[in-house]
Amino acid sequence: MTEYVVLITGNPDRWWTTMSEEQRRAGYAEYNRFGEELGKRGHRITGGAELHGSSDLKLIPPGGGPATDGPFAETTEQVGGFYQVETDDLDDLVECCQIIAALGDGIQVRRTVTPQERPDAPGGGEPS
Repeated sequence: MTEYVVLITGNPDRWWTTMSEEQRRAGYAEYNRFGEELGKRGHRITGGAELHGSSDLKLIPPGGGPATDGPFAETTEQVGGFYQVETDDLDDLVECCQIIAALGDGIQVRRTVTPQERPDAPGGGEPS
């Protein structure tokens, strides 16, 4: 099986600042349905988490330097959560992601780098 990360992007703060309790419950029910559907279709969730909003964000600039609070002013999307999923069927995983994309956030599905693909691994550096 190949491992992918499903990144959920958008405005994670909206879940806590603009949505009613009823809307949040309905949204979480869809995320639960997403997880159940993955299991039914033979995908395996190996990790993941919902992330707190950008008010708790610490930014370290490229190249290093002092950390600052909160997102850059020009940033419109944040990663609000992620799933790690093992699957042999990327197309079906992407189809399942439509469940949570319908809630209004963007979704990125990205393959993780295997240890064998790392240049420091014995015989590594070759994409699988």
